[in-house]
Amino acid sequence: MFCWSRWDFATPRPISTAPLYASPMPERTIRLVRKGFPTRMALDTAVSRTLLNEADRGERPETLRLTVPGRSLAFGKLDAATPGFGAAVRAARDAGFEPFVRLAGGRAAAFHEQTIAISWVIPEESPIDGIRARFIAVSGILADTFRQLGADAAVGAVPGEYCPGEFSIHVGATKVAGIGQRLARRAAHIGGVIVVDGGDDVRRALVPVYESLGLKWNPETVGALADSAAGLRPEEVIAAVVARLGENAELEEALLAVHTIAEAQELITDFTPM
Repeated sequence: MFCWSRWDFATPRPISTAPLYASPMPERTIRLVRKGFPTRMALDTAVSRTLLNEADRGERPETLRLTVPGRSLAFGKLDAATPGFGAAVRAARDAGFEPFVRLAGGRAAAFHEQTIAISWVIPEESPIDGIRARFIAVSGILADTFRQLGADAAVGAVPGEYCPGEFSIHVGATKVAGIGQRLARRAAHIGGVIVVDGGDDVRRALVPVYESLGLKWNPETVGALADSAAGLRPEEVIAAVVARLGENAELEEALLAVHTIAEAQELITDFTPM
């Protein structure tokens, strides 16, 4: 399981994205799925796990899900191993955010109705070899898209940010998106969150959760795209991301198969905090 590398910088440090990100997506076909499970985020994560399993078995081509989740709190495996995890789960519920355990590593992150959940499965013969290239390409695509929408976005860590990582996307000194990876033997999964609006809600949920986990951070680093590009909505950002990807790939609308959802149902407990 891979997430972000952690760095401590005095100021946000941009990531060099050329040449990998100058033309990050070679010509290919990506299945685009818009189906999510906003009121059952453990099931939503189980679906992502199932899609990764299918790609690993050679049964699924490259597939991207872009969805709008419900109010939920995504914990990483490190969080689940922290003594304060039980208290953090209760704090999330008290704040009105459904807790679940995500695929990638890293630390807690919040979702709500003004955020976008990313779940991208890519079949790869040797996924470990492309970890950094995928981080560079995907974070670069997102930063590019956000700039096109009017937010002066860049890639790099923000000192004191939640779920810290080298490939966070920030606007000024506030984090607006983050990505992580989970690998199988022959496939990779890229997951993440884009905060379109409602940064205050993210902050409100994370403060008691991070306190329970004993993690130091700066709540002022929480941001949203709409802070600098007023009026943005998740659907508009999703459309812009799809258009950006369409410059280098063919996107085909697709549905989730009944057998995929059935397999995911059997994995729900893996992503449900006790």
